[in-house]
Amino acid sequence: MSFSAYLCEGPRVGLRPFRLADGPEFTARARESRALHHPWLAPPTTPEEYEPYARRLIEGEEDGARAGHLVCERETGAIGGFVNINNIVRGAFQCGALGYGAFAHAAGRGLMREALGLVVDHAFAPADEGGLALHRLEANIQPGNAASLALVRGAGFRLEGFSPEFLYVEGAWRDHERWALTAATPRPRPESA
Repeated sequence: MSFSAYLCEGPRVGLRPFRLADGPEFTARARESRALHHPWLAPPTTPEEYEPYARRLIEGEEDGARAGHLVCERETGAIGGFVNINNIVRGAFQCGALGYGAFAHAAGRGLMREALGLVVDHAFAPADEGGLALHRLEANIQPGNAASLALVRGAGFRLEGFSPEFLYVEGAWRDHERWALTAATPRPRPESA
């Protein structure tokens, strides 16, 4: 089964925008994934939390402030995770900050690696090709989040620094490592099948 509104597709995943109608599936997956996510992130787990979250992403697409991507398994259409580009700044900066997470049923299967590559390609593609024409992407990651660190490292991001008490996550101010990638940075490419 293929979802007709994929923004882009890889061999196993398709990326599509958030919809309000995705609330029941997204929140069910987030509840199933609490142990995987804690203390790294806290995606919405109830319809009351999901609606404003999704609305911010949907409206952010319209005003250019953010771009939300649901990571869907191409074979089934099931939501396996999300990769969002937040805080998009234009002008001389041309930068966005990544926020992402896999759901438990999709973790460890390489789906997020594929999805992140698609998002990076879309973020750096020229606007006349449907891309966001960004120059830089940043990812701020808690030092103990080995899976997330491996994901960005594998995508070619470089470590730029350390920010103590950078973000308020799961009830506490958490330290984060700052990772970044620019459009000019050489990136690893998946091997051809």
